[in-house]
Amino acid sequence: MAEQTKAAKADSDGAGYWAANVRIILVSLVIWAVVSFGFGILLRPMLSGISVGGTDLGFWFAQQGSILVFLALIFFYAWRMNKLDREYGVEED
Repeated sequence: MAEQTKAAKADSDGAGYWAANVRIILVSLVIWAVVSFGFGILLRPMLSGISVGGTDLGFWFAQQGSILVFLALIFFYAWRMNKLDREYGVEED
């Protein structure tokens, strides 16, 4: 009986871990898509009046901003996954 409860707990912990992992991935992908596709392409006409570095904000997001946000997302994902790994006891040594 105790083995069944341990197995059920491990399954629920594994499901919780992967649910949290997928949630982090989806949030990161949505942020990336909004910044790169949304700000750089779809919202560029609305952002054209704002000047950044001698060019409009839409062009800046398309050329520079999406790359910087992507790098920030990489560091955020690594930090958050390390924290999640510690919470579920699956961290690397």
